[in-house]
Amino acid sequence: MLVEFGFRAYSKEKTVGERAAFVGLGVMGYPMAGHLSRAGHELVVFNRTGTKSQRWVEQFGHRAEETPAGAARDAAFIFICVGNDDDLRAVTSGPGGVLESAPPGSVVVDHTTASANVARELEAEARKRGVAFLDAPVSGGQAGAENGALTVMIGGESEPFERAAPLIDAYARAMRLMGPSGSGQLTKMVNQICVGGVVQGLAEGLHFALAAGLDAHAAMEVISKGAAQSWQMENRSETMLAGQYDFGFAVDWMRKDLGIALDEARQNGAHLPTTALIDQFYSEVQAMGGHRWDSSSLLARLEKGGPRD
Repeated sequence: MLVEFGFRAYSKEKTVGERAAFVGLGVMGYPMAGHLSRAGHELVVFNRTGTKSQRWVEQFGHRAEETPAGAARDAAFIFICVGNDDDLRAVTSGPGGVLESAPPGSVVVDHTTASANVARELEAEARKRGVAFLDAPVSGGQAGAENGALTVMIGGESEPFERAAPLIDAYARAMRLMGPSGSGQLTKMVNQICVGGVVQGLAEGLHFALAAGLDAHAAMEVISKGAAQSWQMENRSETMLAGQYDFGFAVDWMRKDLGIALDEARQNGAHLPTTALIDQFYSEVQAMGGHRWDSSSLLARLEKGGPRD
């Protein structure tokens, strides 16, 4: 039968026991693979650091392989979640990559935030081998992955999307097929452009409230009930005021994502002056030692002496 899930209607007959591989068990991939296991799917996992694969197997069962190709062998669905374009090429089309052994008719679902160009490149390479490729970056961060509440933006053909959607459902609260190959990555760029702007606006608002001698906590409480409300305000304003940044989506990863968006803008002619400026602001946070701080640390750049109560 058809059910409405997020923004896309798709066939959601209960699908369990599918043979799947998961490549990349970082802060996102580890819990996502766990949700697939809990949903009843048979998994083989690979991670570059083998100890993490073994820890995942000890927690969830199943088995680990020593190469992406080993994990993908006999899998109907192959999920990938790695760091960047180069990592993605290495585990997909490089020596020992999943395309060496992915069975014809299988579906590769790539959750890496990468460029649209690499998505199109790998989709074409997969198609030559009779394998479908979906670029499917996610939004929701580590908490969304752990809680099975990610938003998934997908590029590719509708038929493999329809097949993969019931499995993606294990860790997603919303998903949508956005268009042909690369469209998922382009949509993730839109997401990061918007997030960067909202975080910078929130940081400046908090900085202004503190400088003006307002009770910044009270200011956030009242304006969050109006037009200024955002996820960032609801979930990050208090930690920003407390100077707590040792969690969440790292500045290094945000700069990577904004860099991808700025590169794409140079190709398509879009003008992103605010995004370019915010990227520079994040470089200043890195210079302060904030490479692994949460992306909400833009306030730390403005409040170099520490947030004022």
